[in-house]
Amino acid sequence: MISLKLELDDRYSRQVLFRGIGAEGQSHLAASRVVIVGCGATGSVLASLLARAGVGAIRIVDRDYVEPSNLQRQSLFDEADAAESLPKAIAAARKIAAFNSQIVVEPHVADLTPSNIASLFENTQLILDGTDNFETRYLINDFAVKNSLPWIYTAAVGSYGVTLNILPGQTACLACVFPCPPQGALETCETAGILNSVVNLAASIAASEALKFLVGAGQQLRRTLLSFDVWQNDRAEIAAGQPRPGCLTCDRREFPHLAGESRPHITLCGRNSVQIHERSRPLDLAAMSERLRPHGAVRHNDFVLKFWREPYELTLFPDGRAIIKGTTDPAVARSLYSRYIGT
Repeated sequence: MISLKLELDDRYSRQVLFRGIGAEGQSHLAASRVVIVGCGATGSVLASLLARAGVGAIRIVDRDYVEPSNLQRQSLFDEADAAESLPKAIAAARKIAAFNSQIVVEPHVADLTPSNIASLFENTQLILDGTDNFETRYLINDFAVKNSLPWIYTAAVGSYGVTLNILPGQTACLACVFPCPPQGALETCETAGILNSVVNLAASIAASEALKFLVGAGQQLRRTLLSFDVWQNDRAEIAAGQPRPGCLTCDRREFPHLAGESRPHITLCGRNSVQIHERSRPLDLAAMSERLRPHGAVRHNDFVLKFWREPYELTLFPDGRAIIKGTTDPAVARSLYSRYIGT
């Protein structure tokens, strides 16, 4: 017990020396519980920084798997993870355990939906956004505002990054700042690319805000929407210190995204693909592998099955969820799922 205490004291000694945290703040971090939704670019950096800082319990929720194109910017993964197509939540938990075995990491290979959000956000103090779409962010916002649960919005694409602290009842929420989802053709990692430096900057700022919140330094929390472009050297802040009168979520207490019984297919960042996630239907991946073998190339592990039928690639998860690569047409994706997995 004494040797463990000495190890922990040494591990966080430089952080404890920082006046804003100190020994008391470090104790608060050790007792903290956060959830990170999405463990791609920003999410993986957030998970790494908070784990290294000693946040005691980190729940990671991610629906995706590691592939080679992730390695340029997703810092918790390596080539072996991509070769095995490991789910990102599992790969992240393994990497974190290798550098900080003293904290609890709880991986969930799942898509965040209205039906599972309450259980996935249970017993948490703070939500961190590592997602790649506004639909999921509005869902997070609905739940957070309804349950007075703080969260931090963070996004990065190209050379642009943005982040916002949302303290329900105190600051503007996501719907205050963006009453409607952005319209028109939106830039994604697939169309605009992304710099790993902007990912790290955006996530580092969000992680710093998370530490402020968790140690009780609420007066130091930023109350603006902060955006920056590291290539153009632009920086902007928009006041977000007060809820917007008339806001559908904050003021009128309407939560349409949380009330939704189903959600549409989502085209994933960085891929020509569609996700099928209509309902939970537990599958035996080993049995499914044998069933699919006559129809194309197939391999599986405990977490994911990969099936190739030119020109498509199907990734199947044990809960029945699938990602179909090679199309952005939901009808084509639905047809392929029905043909090879069943309905």
